Amino acid sequence: MDTKQLAALVAVVDRSSFSQAAEQLGVTQPAVSLAIRSLEKRLGCQLIDRSGRVVEPTEAGQVAYRHAQRILGAERDLFHSLEEEGDGLHGHLIVGASTGPGERILPALLGAFHKEYPEVLVSLRVDDTETIVDRVLDRQLEFGIVGAERAHRSLVFEPFLRDEVVLVVTNDHPFAGRQITVEELVHEPLVVQQEGAGVRTVVERELRAHGIRARDLNVVAELGLQESAKSAVEAGLGVTFLSRLAVERELEEGRLSSATVKGLEPGRLFYAVRNASRPQSRLVVSFLDFARTTLGERAVFPEATRDRPVRGSRVG
Repeated sequence: MDTKQLAALVAVVDRSSFSQAAEQLGVTQPAVSLAIRSLEKRLGCQLIDRSGRVVEPTEAGQVAYRHAQRILGAERDLFHSLEEEGDGLHGHLIVGASTGPGERILPALLGAFHKEYPEVLVSLRVDDTETIVDRVLDRQLEFGIVGAERAHRSLVFEPFLRDEVVLVVTNDHPFAGRQITVEELVHEPLVVQQEGAGVRTVVERELRAHGIRARDLNVVAELGLQESAKSAVEAGLGVTFLSRLAVERELEEGRLSSATVKGLEPGRLFYAVRNASRPQSRLVVSFLDFARTTLGERAVFPEATRDRPVRGSRVG
């Protein structure tokens, strides 16, 4: 099986676009089209529905897509194993992350790691928590940094970073700088992130413990991930819960304010998630150790890695 054809299929399905798949793979669009046609000819069935405005996999294409992910994951594992036989640290580190760490923490960490190990190419894939976990589960990603756990026997979650979830409001909002009650929160226009976002999962879990269900809230908008929700607050649409990491700069500069809710303690951990059946490569272990040392007091060290020697300097 030609893995380049499989990579083309995965990229087209992931991006829903031949042109974006070509950009991701660093080839021309005709090359991607040829790879898909060749794969379809070999398998004897149509894999991609090209008739609509959006490129989508057929039923057979979805089956082929799942198998292609596993085959490409096994190929990456093979290369990682061979790379680790040599001296030094090199290869391609791909990190999946939810928006909290993906927008503020990991870019600096990956930059510092590349500076320390210039033979390592680093890439960052940012999406909501559930999507990153799904990609780890399907072996599209070796590991991810996410804001909520999922009970699944094929997944391993290790604490990575402490975070705080805050209620974000405009500076002139009556909640600004205050502690409010749950009753006040229930009646206030609330902007929430999309289903699967780590912050939303944590907040809904905390509210359920106080007898508050999602339908009890005055939700005025469901807007993607953290940047969209933050923009909605700035526009005066309502209040929202965000990771402090995602709004730290705005709070420090006085462009937004925060409030606390009495009885709610929506603190959380970010976790490093991996597939239980996939051994961690030396590259990933080295990055996680480097990251925890660099993060200093904000990091959380699992017992399994607490005494492992690491190198690195603090990222500001």
